[in-house]
Amino acid sequence: MALLVESKAPCEARAVDSRASASYDDGVNTTLAAPVDWVEAVGNLQFPPKADRRLQELMDRNNEGLLQPAEREELEALVELSERLSLVRGQALQILGKRP
Repeated sequence: MALLVESKAPCEARAVDSRASASYDDGVNTTLAAPVDWVEAVGNLQFPPKADRRLQELMDRNNEGLLQPAEREELEALVELSERLSLVRGQALQILGKRP
């Protein structure tokens, strides 16, 4: 089974059960078919445990005022990645009609 995702804006998507192919219309409306299990997999993405532990360690050191400059850069990169992952997960869950 595939989902047909219709979107007029990046955060306005809805899923329709379909086997339709992808199409493009004036750069405003897009339609994309994706397998449900793929969208569910995106909705279930998480940091690997090792990366999650490192992020927590760096956040703790930051709260204690102990970060070195290289650690601050690493923390900023991990936070940015975490935020992007959360947004992608949220969009996938929205398409599936689920809450994060």
